[in-house]
Amino acid sequence: MHKSRSGKNPFPTDLEIIEFIETAKGRIDKRQIARAFGLDAEQKRQLKKVLRSLILDGKIQKSHGKKLTSSSTLPEVVVLKITDIDDDGELIATPDNWQGDAPPPLIYMDAEKPGRGALKPGDKILARLRQDGHQSFKAKTIRTLGHTEMRILGIYSQINGQGRIRPLDKKSKSELYVHGGDHMDLVSGDLVRAEILNKRTHGLRQAKIIERLGSINDPGAISLMAVIENDLPREFNSKTIKEANAAIAAPLENREDIRHLPLVTIDGADAKDFDDAVWAETDPDNASGWRIIVAIADVSWYVRPGSHLDKQGYERGNSVYFPDRVIPMLPEALSNGWCSLVPDEDRPCLACEMQINENGRIQKHRFFRALMRSHARLTYEAFQRALDGHADEVTTPLMDNVVKPLYGAYKTLSKWRKERHSLELDVPEKRVVIGRDGKVSDILERQRLESHQLIEEFMISANVAAAETLEKIKQPCMYRVHDQPSMEKVETLSQFLQDLGLKFAKGQVIKPIQFNQILKKSADTAHSHMVSQMVLRSQSQAEYSPDNIGHFGLSLSKYSHFTSPIRRYADLLVHRALVKGLKLGEGGDVPELTEYAHIAEHLSQTERRAAVAERSSMDRFCALFLENKIGTQFPARINGVTRFGLFVTLQKTGADGLVSLRSMRDDYYDFDEQKHVLEGRASGRIFTLGQEVVVTLLEASPITGGMLFELSYDEDDKFNARKKRPKSQHKSGKGRRRSKPKKPKK
Repeated sequence: MHKSRSGKNPFPTDLEIIEFIETAKGRIDKRQIARAFGLDAEQKRQLKKVLRSLILDGKIQKSHGKKLTSSSTLPEVVVLKITDIDDDGELIATPDNWQGDAPPPLIYMDAEKPGRGALKPGDKILARLRQDGHQSFKAKTIRTLGHTEMRILGIYSQINGQGRIRPLDKKSKSELYVHGGDHMDLVSGDLVRAEILNKRTHGLRQAKIIERLGSINDPGAISLMAVIENDLPREFNSKTIKEANAAIAAPLENREDIRHLPLVTIDGADAKDFDDAVWAETDPDNASGWRIIVAIADVSWYVRPGSHLDKQGYERGNSVYFPDRVIPMLPEALSNGWCSLVPDEDRPCLACEMQINENGRIQKHRFFRALMRSHARLTYEAFQRALDGHADEVTTPLMDNVVKPLYGAYKTLSKWRKERHSLELDVPEKRVVIGRDGKVSDILERQRLESHQLIEEFMISANVAAAETLEKIKQPCMYRVHDQPSMEKVETLSQFLQDLGLKFAKGQVIKPIQFNQILKKSADTAHSHMVSQMVLRSQSQAEYSPDNIGHFGLSLSKYSHFTSPIRRYADLLVHRALVKGLKLGEGGDVPELTEYAHIAEHLSQTERRAAVAERSSMDRFCALFLENKIGTQFPARINGVTRFGLFVTLQKTGADGLVSLRSMRDDYYDFDEQKHVLEGRASGRIFTLGQEVVVTLLEASPITGGMLFELSYDEDDKFNARKKRPKSQHKSGKGRRRSKPKKPKK
């Protein structure tokens, strides 16, 4: 191993770490990896961050304790759970507590020894594995560890008087037969929870219905499916509700009275809880700067450590937002009541006062408890119209003392954002419009207004001030961290850009400005959307951590979440630490520092769970909206290229679906994983990431959220045809072959 000029051993790449884990015998830990590569103390801290990133990306997985294994391999002895029975009657198992985004390997169980009871779905066992193919294994039972009932969610139907269940899971290919006598009161279209039985009838596995959850036609059924399948808590227990209902107005005692300041809330038109209010004026000490106050609902006053409210809030971790409902972190009596900064009512708050210089940098800041009164509830759209010269009856009287000062402070804060070169990725969001009848009337791209950016800049500033304050007063901080992209992802992006004629200036330290330069270079080219997608995919995932590594995307060395304690438990922890460290009164108890790592992992997990639930709900709403448009053509863009087809996004609605390679019957297509393209051998047609295409909708399932499309083209449409590669460059086995190419559909 060659040392650098500094005397240090070179830090291993992601690929080298993964290869080491894959080739090691058995499970290994961070210490063994550090020893193998000869890392010093500083590099060991870097290794910890890299391993966390690899786990979140699904490249490696945690085994027992602090042990690590590759996501593509498994230890010889492992805990398995029997999950299925295939059509030949063989038992299929998956590793218990499988982590990562990669699908678990296929594991078939050996026949049990004579005298040992037969295994069934739901059994948990300790087993010995042996390889039986690239990604499949055979397993032999060592001993049985227990049993958990296998339960699924699905839609009930009747066929010739026989009950059937269609699972909600997209990966479930077959229906289940309902155990006799369990379905007398059900009707087709009922959403049910069922327990899978170790029996088959008419070739189908049997299931026993254990709960009816309503009809698929009921208002709210779409989001309810996402709630249930992601195991989101649906109801607060009675003790938690009782605590919330017992809340009363907080006293002015030991609080500053800022009710005279014209603080306002600015939120979406459909928002029901208002946890942040803002105000600005020119700085009395610096005419070119600004004095800003960001006031946040004082949730720590009402939610005390160890209370039922606290326990349920921690369990949920965050609120979850669907187009037609919210699963709140706290009961409505608080989230829409005492902790909501509604207009013209006194509310306790924890406020951050900041002085901003002419360059947008924070010169001074302080946190204090106060009593405030919101002077208006503004929407993003109304505030934007006021900025554009179209004030309404609410914003007209606020123009001089509220709207203009807020906008002036925002423009100054923007200077600091531009100076530090925050990552400038514009990722469009979908918005589902629900009509009065409860049905989807439209799906639109959510507008990105200057008013959104204004609130974002104010909140970022307060979050930075919170992290800086907690460090200064030596209180534990739950940081919001975003690591820089791994070298493996940067290398993949660099190679991809090189094929487009774009050079990515790699250095020893990757910074957001390098990505911004690439985005700017490609902005007016045909590759713009494709480059944006690849830059987005190269980024690490943001998470919570007690260890500060900075926020790469925002280009900040310190960052926390302080501004939404109604809907994020991490923010509540930051509030409590500020209250304790600044001696601001009651409600400031914080966990031991040793507990923060576990809490951070839990909150990062509940955040990911919420994101999955919101995404699956959105997929189902899109499928419901397009269900009656089978056969319709849509302009779309390719957002994923795989060896089994193309993932496309419809340009108007943002709905996602699959064009299966099986439907591309005009040619044999080779898949180039590095360049993200499918290329036709005979035609030379190329399908690549970001390419615009026209697709026809074949299938839309609101039950699973899945949509299937096929490409629409005529004889003159060659789909960006290019010169074919020499035959020697084609790789067999990476596409789908047709012995006789079929004529394209018209």
